[in-house]
Amino acid sequence: MTRREFVRAAGAGLAITAQGNATGAGMGIAWTSYMTAAKPKDAIEFLTRCQDLGAAGIQTPLRGDLRQLRAQAEQFGMYVEGMVQLPANGETSAFEKSIQDAKDAGARCVRAAALSGRRYESFAALADWRKFVGDSQRNIQAALPILEKYKMPLALENHKDWTADEMAALLQSQSSEYLGVCLDFGNNISLLDDPIRTAELLAPFTISTHVKDMGVEFYNDGFLLSEVVLGQGFLDLPRMLSLVRVRRPSTRFSLEMITRDPLRVPCLTDKYWVAFPERNGVFLARTMQLVQKYQSAKPLPRISGLSPDAQLLAEQENVRASLHYAKATLGL
Repeated sequence: MTRREFVRAAGAGLAITAQGNATGAGMGIAWTSYMTAAKPKDAIEFLTRCQDLGAAGIQTPLRGDLRQLRAQAEQFGMYVEGMVQLPANGETSAFEKSIQDAKDAGARCVRAAALSGRRYESFAALADWRKFVGDSQRNIQAALPILEKYKMPLALENHKDWTADEMAALLQSQSSEYLGVCLDFGNNISLLDDPIRTAELLAPFTISTHVKDMGVEFYNDGFLLSEVVLGQGFLDLPRMLSLVRVRRPSTRFSLEMITRDPLRVPCLTDKYWVAFPERNGVFLARTMQLVQKYQSAKPLPRISGLSPDAQLLAEQENVRASLHYAKATLGL
């Protein structure tokens, strides 16, 4: 199948078979929404927690009794998406085991990231970034035969590593129907990408999602970037959701509401630019104009000064309020 055929099939919802409501109604929750104070012990506990909140599904590391997870998800009418790690250094056995686990769990797809950190923090020299690019391409190539063997789609997240143009080019260079993107609605702002343009470029490849809303604030070396409760940030969520729905109707929407201190994006420092040979002042100017336009009227939320109980409450309420907004306003 060619890339053009894949995109056409994806648009018709043929590349993956979703569990649950075929219309994609309802919002799921990504495990990373609980990475601060209330980490679940395993996927079954997480599934039950999300079902109690009225979520449509989960995106989760596949820990625990996976056949029980599948049976419980089917009973609840919820979808499951796995979270896995790509192969590394030519070693594929752990990756294949994770794909087998995903099949056992009844997962509709798996999500992975090429980089665990952030591009502007992880690379001290352009050569380091270029090595990462080569290594990542080899890791993806090693994954593809396994994905095709098990017919398991893999969604590679735009994880503050690839610019939107780079990610689109990476996916266009592949011919497998089992490789796409986990579209994070906010990450690429930190790479000076416009969020709507990011969604436009990546929607045709979107297999899974991290739906979030974002707040911004100036600081001396650039700007602060923070997940906020859906509806309290500046992202045009209806438009971004529509872009995905039109191009990939079978894609499910999973909330990633990370409760934490704002992230620093030091785009006014020399070090930030080391790993961005193709970025220039136009991207910087557009992003700083965006920050100026949408800077929060009040300081972005912070949790570092809160007690553990207060952090727990904030995390729970942020997820709950976001789900309520998704249902009441976004039709999810």
